Amino acid sequence: MILALRALGVGDLATVTPALRALRAAHPDRELVLAAPGWLAPLVDLVGGVDRLVPTDGLGRPHPAVRAPHVAVNLHGRGPESHRLLARTRPGRLFAYASPEAGHHDGPDWHADEHEVDRWCRLLDWYGIPADRTDLGLRRPAPGGVPTGVTVLHPGSKVPAKRWPPGRFAALARNLAAGGHRVVLTGSPDERATAQRIADAAGLPADAVLAGRTDLGGLAALVAYARLVVSGDTGVAHLATGYRTASVVLFGPVSPAEWGPPPDRPRHRALWAGARQMARWEGVGTHPALAAIGIDEVLAAVDEAERAVRVSGAVAA
Repeated sequence: MILALRALGVGDLATVTPALRALRAAHPDRELVLAAPGWLAPLVDLVGGVDRLVPTDGLGRPHPAVRAPHVAVNLHGRGPESHRLLARTRPGRLFAYASPEAGHHDGPDWHADEHEVDRWCRLLDWYGIPADRTDLGLRRPAPGGVPTGVTVLHPGSKVPAKRWPPGRFAALARNLAAGGHRVVLTGSPDERATAQRIADAAGLPADAVLAGRTDLGGLAALVAYARLVVSGDTGVAHLATGYRTASVVLFGPVSPAEWGPPPDRPRHRALWAGARQMARWEGVGTHPALAAIGIDEVLAAVDEAERAVRVSGAVAA
């Protein structure tokens, strides 16, 4: 058994897709077990290659069904808690970043400013397992009952600092709808009221509000067959990357150099006001680097992303 730990969220799982596939390729005859939150099961299926998901929320005791894996791989963090959790499963080997505090002196050093995809590819490379950082594609689900060809606006985030102001999302939705986009608004059940206010202010129809009405599998299908995605730095943005759906991602506290879409894919545009805004941060509300992004800038990025889709389609033809 190969045990990989990534007990985090949607974007976190999407960024370790290349690493999981590298583990699968390196150990084709061993069971690949992923310790991650159980609610991520639909996305785990779309990543592919994982034989079993062991529901793991947080870094408490290891799951009783996981004991003595051939190799345990820490794709969760730098330790020490995550290292110790995996060590308690008594693996034959532990692949992880060096953490003297956890008693793990093997592995490469952690680089704080490294892109999240590169971080885990580099870890595996250190242990002799090559990983392709461009292998981010997700399996495309059946569309089911979700609308196709829509423009998805995802205004929410679990982190308040990553939320672009709702009034700007409303203005953006109004402009996009006027330009021929069929706009829908996604989010969690807790974000439905905000999505409804945005829709009302933008003059969108009632069925445009999908927040709280799609599960994770439905959200993945919605993004997979969408025309465009506009969101903050959150999981939906990584789904758009995985499906090569044109996207504009608005960054605040964290630089796109650490969590952004691949810079060599022009259909994915990352907007960030830059380090000059970081010193103004007071820890409350929308981050200044995100608040500094204007509607016209987003609309220009939408045009650039859609133009890149048209050019790539013409080249493919």
